[in-house]
Amino acid sequence: MSTKPTRNLEYNPAGLTDVQIAESRQRHGENVLTPPPSTSLWKLYLDKYRDPIIQILLVAAAISLVLSLIEKDFIETIGIFVAIFFATTVGFYFERDAAKKFNILNALNEESPVKVRRHGHVIEIPRREVVVGDIMIIEVGDEIPADGLLLKAVDLHINESSLTGEPICSKVVLPEGTHDEGNKTYPRNMILRSSMVMNGRGTAVVTAVGDETEIGKVARNSTETTDTKTPLNKQLDKLAKLISKVGSTVAIMAFIIFLVHDIMVNDVVWQGHDYFRMAEVVLKYFMMAVTLIVMAVPEGLPMAVTLSLALNMRRMLKSNNLVRKLHACETMGAVTVICTDKTGTLTENKMTVMEMKGLTPQTVSLHDELLSQAIALNTTAELTDDSGIGNPTEVALLMWLNKQGVSYQTIREQIEVITQLPFSTENKYMATVAKLKGQPYLFVKGAPEIVMSFCALSAEEQAQLQSMLLDYQQKAMRTLAFAYKPLKAPVLSKDVLKEELHGLLFQTVAAISDPIREDVPLAVKQCQNAGIEVKIVTGDTEATTVEIARQIGIWKDETSQKDSISGPQWSAMPDEEAYEYAQRLKVMSRARPSDKQRLVEMLQKRGEVVAVTGDGTNDAPALHYAHVGLSLGSGTSVAKEASDITLLDDSFGSIAHAVMWGRSLYKNIQRFLFFQLVVNVTALLLVLSGSFVGVEMPLTVTQMLWVNLLMDTFAAMALASLPPSRDVMKDKPRKNSDFIINKEMRKGILFCGVVFFAIMFAMLIYCERRGSEGVDIRELTIFFTTFVMIQLWNLFNAKTLGTNHTAFRYLWKDRGLLLVLFMVIFGQWLIVTFGGKMFRTVPLSFHEWILVIGATSMVLWTGELWRWIRRIKTKKA
Repeated sequence: MSTKPTRNLEYNPAGLTDVQIAESRQRHGENVLTPPPSTSLWKLYLDKYRDPIIQILLVAAAISLVLSLIEKDFIETIGIFVAIFFATTVGFYFERDAAKKFNILNALNEESPVKVRRHGHVIEIPRREVVVGDIMIIEVGDEIPADGLLLKAVDLHINESSLTGEPICSKVVLPEGTHDEGNKTYPRNMILRSSMVMNGRGTAVVTAVGDETEIGKVARNSTETTDTKTPLNKQLDKLAKLISKVGSTVAIMAFIIFLVHDIMVNDVVWQGHDYFRMAEVVLKYFMMAVTLIVMAVPEGLPMAVTLSLALNMRRMLKSNNLVRKLHACETMGAVTVICTDKTGTLTENKMTVMEMKGLTPQTVSLHDELLSQAIALNTTAELTDDSGIGNPTEVALLMWLNKQGVSYQTIREQIEVITQLPFSTENKYMATVAKLKGQPYLFVKGAPEIVMSFCALSAEEQAQLQSMLLDYQQKAMRTLAFAYKPLKAPVLSKDVLKEELHGLLFQTVAAISDPIREDVPLAVKQCQNAGIEVKIVTGDTEATTVEIARQIGIWKDETSQKDSISGPQWSAMPDEEAYEYAQRLKVMSRARPSDKQRLVEMLQKRGEVVAVTGDGTNDAPALHYAHVGLSLGSGTSVAKEASDITLLDDSFGSIAHAVMWGRSLYKNIQRFLFFQLVVNVTALLLVLSGSFVGVEMPLTVTQMLWVNLLMDTFAAMALASLPPSRDVMKDKPRKNSDFIINKEMRKGILFCGVVFFAIMFAMLIYCERRGSEGVDIRELTIFFTTFVMIQLWNLFNAKTLGTNHTAFRYLWKDRGLLLVLFMVIFGQWLIVTFGGKMFRTVPLSFHEWILVIGATSMVLWTGELWRWIRRIKTKKA
């Protein structure tokens, strides 16, 4: 069989033979996109142990284990290992659960049938079996299975929105050796895998399959490993280093101070020659120093972070937001810039007739029977249940007709079409001759300037129409004009039909656009009020993109035209200039996938936390490289695979909710840190000071286990379950460099820790001096219970951190907090009543319980008084 060349590609016009198919498949591979490499369950689980706080806990657990082997007491070691296991397992479970749901959502079908010419015949084969050199036959409604060069095209229109953002592109065959100079993202004679045929038909030779297609290259970029760390990861890294330094410093100082103090006062040991006894004393103080390190580590923090993220993950799923990666929940709260696609994200991705107007000011109605017949007959589109097949513009016209209560199928069944001249990009119009009640009519629709030239219009009418068209163009609407005339006799020839294109009667202008989603303007405003900048990055034209930006509130009257740029201009811009321009940019049109990815990288270099939204494969690299990628549930598989969160309801408004959830979650983590570190500071100071009043360990190891592990776990549950607050949307995004423990928290932690220590230390001195034999067990039990209750009341203060609200605001909604309060009080009662030697406690009387609870409640009432004063000051200001 003979072969023909096209752009250096040899192909067989009759289709490939079996030998050629095998050779091509061996050389170029199957037509399958390589899925992202799957990670084993063990690797996913072990990845949870990369958390910096978990790593500190592992070191502490190892040291604790060694000491436990010496002392034969494994309670604290077991407790630490339980905390580690619980925090890592919960995070692993929730991420795996989301992954299962995602795999179901994102299932690919590589077995869909494709028409190709082989052995001189047209046959159907599964999409995965298409090879380079195959001759593809494509028609209306087909999804293109591979990249190819057109050999034949008849009125061919392709929807490339999944790859370029353009909902409709005209495709033509170019003469051999010529280059496409048109203002298009891809050449006009090139068709791409995963795009849809909306009108016409064509034949093309396959030039690339699988990963070598344009969509395959984009998918590959979207799965490359990135070094982008989430803001929370960075903060936990810094916190882990701080805790390591503080804990180690305090432990070393304590070891030296206690050892020197013992050498100075314990002459019996240090003035003798009992070296074994000396080593025993050194080991005792070394164990105390290690205990201080363990106490300095907030064991409950991984639990608090994991529970907060997991709870948010579940709650967001109920709101149709499928979160695939736990940290994405929190990262949304730090977002400063959202780069959003237009088609399908801001708009409905469905062409809709917005207006029908004639030469009179009134909107056209269908009382004019000829207009309904013109729309129904002069088209090649068809409607399905809720969508259509064919040119999106013609589908929109038929759907508008249906909304008016007119059945286009009935009109087609009743009226005979005699001749039809299909729409073409060269003619820019479509003409149909039909016989209505014995009278032949010519119906024409097409570009307004062409249709107007066929009509006998006065200068005033032409000016009126030009003004109307200009108004629609400024609103980024596509326009079609309709005209007709009765004929003296039926026209059977297309050539003769063209000769009748004069003296037409003008009917109407249809304004068609892809409308913005109803929730978008409000969602954009909420994001802007929260200090988040929204940028549009799309493959559509500049005029359309700017108008969409104006409608949703991104483009203001005072916005400079310089804030809009095209993809080619952006690509040609040097890195230094692009770095500066990235901040002011509001709209990027004609953007390719690499342009979107470069914008994300430039913004990240500027210190921005970037979220990217999109539904097309062209969005995938940017979705992957962003701090948070948000894909739409109706988007392509590649886009969803590259994203961190999938908006199942396709609602841009969900992004504003995700920001609110993320910021509230971060606040909850800060509240837990405040609570936990106040406990740790108080306990550290108590242990350090205990020896000076004759009680080296005023809180035993088991008591500290209750305070530092169980109680903190409950606190993590309480603060992690606090519902989100809309108040956080009034704040500006936190800076990426801001430490998670801010200035207000540092002051609060040190103040509360020192005050609580002073109260407890004074109580310890009072108990020690009150009797002749020092502090007895009952007093130590009251001391231990007082310590726990002070921290419990401080939980209310932690709840209101960062606000001036009363702790009782929405208290009944905080059922998790109320449950935890009950569990801690009940647990403390059990320990005090039945702990005995294990916890060094004795039962307390009812009177003693009431006294301790009442006295320690001053922590809450003092906090309430402070917040009330601040509310008064704020109102006056």
